[in-house]
Amino acid sequence: MDKFDVKSAQRELYAPSAKEFTLVEVPPARFLAIDGHGDPNAAAEYAEAVDALYAMAYALKFRSKKELGRDLVVAPLEGLWWAEDMAAFRDGNRSVWDWTMMISQPAWITRDLVLETLSQVAAKKQLPALGRLRVMGLEEGLCVQVLHIGPYREEEPVLRRMHTDFMPRNNLAFNGKHHEVYLGDPRRVAPERLKTILRQPVAPAG
Repeated sequence: MDKFDVKSAQRELYAPSAKEFTLVEVPPARFLAIDGHGDPNAAAEYAEAVDALYAMAYALKFRSKKELGRDLVVAPLEGLWWAEDMAAFRDGNRSVWDWTMMISQPAWITRDLVLETLSQVAAKKQLPALGRLRVMGLEEGLCVQVLHIGPYREEEPVLRRMHTDFMPRNNLAFNGKHHEVYLGDPRRVAPERLKTILRQPVAPAG
């Protein structure tokens, strides 16, 4: 049985350069998603959201393999991040951040299958964030992205160069929320070796 892996199927999106910003066209995608607010290092709802997303993602993987005959690699955790004042976002004032944490799903994982699986997982596990889980479509289109290697706290200088240097020089404006893809698990990888894709939807500046 072949095993679907979104990182291989869309390699141009999940293996960017760590040396320079690149432009990519991101196709529409569907995600399991949970919204929240506050510092991810301190807000209990962030950890609850991540636990619920992984529980659902693995439950869907096992159902897909058993009932549909289609196996898959659970996709990386991803996140949309923003703040009312984007300067506070760039400066790392995490207490005012809003976020949507999410895990990509292949096209054959239907909304009905998600809802059925959600009921099953909720009956077996006490996961407070399951009630906030939704299926979300995302259409980003043209994006600038780069691979950041190192601690999350060191992202701010990279984002500043993206926002205040690369984008103006290429006549690009913001066209969506800041997007991160987590290729490393902070529970198992040293901070200096973490790999995070930093992605920003853009459009030609008017």
